[in-house]
Amino acid sequence: MDAVDALNEIAYWLERGRAATFKVQAFRKAADIISRLEPGEVEARARDGRLKSMKGIGDRTYQVICQAVDGAVPEYLEDLRQRNVEPLAEGGGELRAALRGDLHSHSDWSDGGSPISLMADTARLLGHEYLALTDHSPNLKIANGLSAERLTEQLDVVAAINSDGQHGNGKRNGNGFRLLTGIEVDILESGKLDQEPEMLDRLDIVVASVHSKLRSDRTTMTERMLKGIQDPHTNVLGHCTGRLVEGSRGTRPPSEFDAKKVFAACAELNVAVEINSRPERQDPPDDLIQLALEAGCLFSIDSDAHAPGQLDFLQYGAERAALNHVPAERIVTTWPLEKLLEWSSGS
Repeated sequence: MDAVDALNEIAYWLERGRAATFKVQAFRKAADIISRLEPGEVEARARDGRLKSMKGIGDRTYQVICQAVDGAVPEYLEDLRQRNVEPLAEGGGELRAALRGDLHSHSDWSDGGSPISLMADTARLLGHEYLALTDHSPNLKIANGLSAERLTEQLDVVAAINSDGQHGNGKRNGNGFRLLTGIEVDILESGKLDQEPEMLDRLDIVVASVHSKLRSDRTTMTERMLKGIQDPHTNVLGHCTGRLVEGSRGTRPPSEFDAKKVFAACAELNVAVEINSRPERQDPPDDLIQLALEAGCLFSIDSDAHAPGQLDFLQYGAERAALNHVPAERIVTTWPLEKLLEWSSGS
């Protein structure tokens, strides 16, 4: 098999299995290095040993490349495939099958680990009909949030990817897949959204989230969230409590706010409450999902993927939605693209 494909698939399975970042990046880096070589050069360097002396090629990646060059499926990749036969989640299979897309993902333009094109390729291969690219907004400097200028540049990249797919001259966007323009925009302390309204007007999807001062008092946080929800650009309320229940960043308690008021506003203004699929978030908690159901809210099951393999985390979100008896018709990511865009544009 193609050595670049083998390395990237190994990275995908490792990401899906929540392996350490450094381990994943070893394979992504090796794939990038050999992808820059001329055709035939990888095989030549593998056979005479020069490949092993290249910076960024370690013992494991060298072994994988050599086995791929010899026409075999690398042993390490075959082992990962066998270990990942079972689904990530035990439940929610029927609901996961009904999901058509994902409205929350990140690329290396902010704090994701992979190029936009690779995120789009992986979403397509997973059977998505659409994926919203929602890199962070300027205020989140630690995540390399996008200024209006950088977001404008990104819109051109997304347009080019979609153009390739529409004309059928590349594998990237075949089968009707659409990469949606978007942003995960901070709800600032004032309640304003952290991007110019003119830029938000140009996007397909706006996920609004709180990322700072998560320990604010209940009244302050409620007012902040309500103002963010009331902005007509907001489509999805992202990971509403901000909690962390496990993982390398440790744990963090949920923020405090008046959930009944917040979800009533979401229901009234047609803003979807995100069911964030990241295992370390599991946000909202089950009791808040029930409150949002009672309020009449729409939902969006999203991966919040920061790497290609994490796009398959939708399984976790689907399992939680099924356990909480969320009807498929109230989950916007089960909707066909035309209906989804009518909703997100307020038509």
